[in-house]
Amino acid sequence: MQRYLLAAIGKVLGEAVTPAVAAAWDEVYWLFATALIAEEARLYALSGVDPEEPWQPYRVTGRVDETDDVFSLLLEPVDGTVPAYEPGQYISIAVDLPDGVRQPRQYTLSSASGSDALRITVKRVRAEDGRPAGQVSSFLHEHAVPGAVFDVTKPAGDVTLAPGSGPLVLVSAGIGITPVAAYVDELARRQPERPVRVLHADRTQEEHPLRDEIAERLAGMADASSRAWYAEGADGRGGRLDLSEVDLSPDATVFMCGSLPFMQQVRHAAIAQGIVPEAIRYEVFGPDMWIQRPAA
Repeated sequence: MQRYLLAAIGKVLGEAVTPAVAAAWDEVYWLFATALIAEEARLYALSGVDPEEPWQPYRVTGRVDETDDVFSLLLEPVDGTVPAYEPGQYISIAVDLPDGVRQPRQYTLSSASGSDALRITVKRVRAEDGRPAGQVSSFLHEHAVPGAVFDVTKPAGDVTLAPGSGPLVLVSAGIGITPVAAYVDELARRQPERPVRVLHADRTQEEHPLRDEIAERLAGMADASSRAWYAEGADGRGGRLDLSEVDLSPDATVFMCGSLPFMQQVRHAAIAQGIVPEAIRYEVFGPDMWIQRPAA
């Protein structure tokens, strides 16, 4: 990796990469590498995971097809018990593809802790607009049936449910609803009196996953409601959710999950309604290219 990085720097900068500049980049590379290795070791230690054997075999014990392209899997460890976790955390699952390549992917757990199985909800990524189909999601769609065994890691992640009893606004688009489902499940069990607003954008009602389940949980809570917007929006991934149609409490905590353009739109609208930026949290599906304090 170091060799390729330095070669790329030399190719881009050309003669500007003197021996002194190359040595400086080499030092920066190793400083970052050492810091990341130490952080990885710390996370393994905190979760009680052997870094040499982070995977554990899990068997698919149930499957529900939520929509044409979205399905939920129940995963139980072949040996041992299901670990406790916080709503909003995720697991990694590894699949061995037909070409022999082993591919891991991360999926948010879509229900609260406390059952005999982990649940993930996966969207099959179809080939579209010149983009290839998702290899792992397509493989799971075809092969993740009851009895199948996959390697899975312990739950991880720090975008978890905000503590306290203040109002919550949970905003999602498309498959970004998965952490919201886990939050609502946890709140219905532990804090049914907490004020909660669930706002979701999707292309159609038929493509809205986990809709009935979330509505059932919210119906048993003291001060909870949901609203959905349908029809394809500007980013092609869901309806154009309009926060101006929702009365938000200025002391609410907002959690959002969806595409980056969608979340930028939601953040602007929430701030316009008096929500302070520090009370807005988010999860990105994919590399997080958004800085922690994005400009309003």
